[in-house]
Amino acid sequence: MESVLFSIIAFIVALGVLITVHEFGHYWVARKAGVKVIRFSIGFGRPLLKWVRGDDQTEYVVAAIPLGGYVKMLDEREGDVDSSEQHRAFNNQSLAARSAIVFAGPLFNFIFAFLAYWLIFGMGVTGTKPVVGSLLDDGLALQSGIEVGDTISEINGEPVQTWEQVMSTLLMTSVDGGDIHIKVKSGEFSSSRDVIIPLPFMQDVQPAELQKLIGMRPHLPVIEAVVGTVVDNSAAFDAGLKPGDQVIHMNQQPVNDWQSMVEMVRANPATSISVQLLRDGNEILLSVVPAEKILNDGRRIGFLGVAPAPLAEEKLAAYLTKEQYGVFAAAQQGIEKIWLMTTVSLKMLWRMVWGEASLQNLSGPITIADYAGKTASIGVQEFINFLALISISLGIINLLPIPLLDGGHLLYYFIEFVKGSPVSEQTEMIGQRIGIAFLITLMSIAFYNDIARLLN
Repeated sequence: MESVLFSIIAFIVALGVLITVHEFGHYWVARKAGVKVIRFSIGFGRPLLKWVRGDDQTEYVVAAIPLGGYVKMLDEREGDVDSSEQHRAFNNQSLAARSAIVFAGPLFNFIFAFLAYWLIFGMGVTGTKPVVGSLLDDGLALQSGIEVGDTISEINGEPVQTWEQVMSTLLMTSVDGGDIHIKVKSGEFSSSRDVIIPLPFMQDVQPAELQKLIGMRPHLPVIEAVVGTVVDNSAAFDAGLKPGDQVIHMNQQPVNDWQSMVEMVRANPATSISVQLLRDGNEILLSVVPAEKILNDGRRIGFLGVAPAPLAEEKLAAYLTKEQYGVFAAAQQGIEKIWLMTTVSLKMLWRMVWGEASLQNLSGPITIADYAGKTASIGVQEFINFLALISISLGIINLLPIPLLDGGHLLYYFIEFVKGSPVSEQTEMIGQRIGIAFLITLMSIAFYNDIARLLN
């Protein structure tokens, strides 16, 4: 219950920050263009907080439903406007001014993401060294000539410094399929060599499936099969496992490390497993039935609800590295990150439109809240990274040429620019109905996906 509450709070904070950034973009440019702003609202519905400021007596509102926001400007289409203020009405502004005000919301989302990434890259991101620790026999990496012990330095010409960056870059570049060019080095004093992994086109690019297809894992310390924590009311809790227990056999098979234990559990969902363990120097035999979990691809796996004992910091430090840049290099990395995330997102949207990618990739507020809670629990840096990612997504979605969204208004302004006059009210009304229907459909799919993931 505490984790759910924490996720909800993190979700509300994330939405509050990103909505404020977006609406402030509209507000700031409108004020600079001389348009009178009547209300700046974060959220919809009944006001929880309200105050009035400035010569224009602008209302600043925090409302009860934190799922959006708006900036209400003086507009003759929404009511009578005094003749002395007609020049300050939004509808009386030039086409360029109106376009700038509308575009400013998504633009500020991208600016926020840039500042967030600039801060993250400047602070430095700790990750696993990009050293290959193991290879699957049927993986593309082994077939392409990658060897255990290789250090990955570049992917498609882009330098990588951590294993997390390796997998993120592979995931991003896998959207189109095709050859992936990887630069590796076998030893400290050896020269680099180029490896090409021919990646097939994948209809649904899932991180776990991609990692299995490529078939390589990082070089990590061996984690002993010693229970560190047990989740209350989990399969492990019900079976009687306790912190400090060392698992030595499962179904009469030796357990050498934590990974081998995990693989045994995952392979036996809802199936009884005999567990032989050491507790305070005494051998104990237990029977445990791993709970069943169904992944998005339909696979059934088992899980116990345990976590390993933490490694000593000095042992872990040998496997970690820090991705960090100077002020200007960090800014460049931020720009490149936004460009990469934007192009990949647009490609995925395009593939979903044409049926080349599953609509299961869409996520709604439940999934976003879950990730908000998880990233916030890890630390401030992870939460900022999450905010940057969602901010980019909001910027992209709002620029789609769909009526009711900023992109829909910009589409109307483009038509006005071409034909020399605004679109008719009837056209706007039809567009609004289409936009409402589209957004309701989109949100319904996203909610369905969220609930399906939750039930699984």
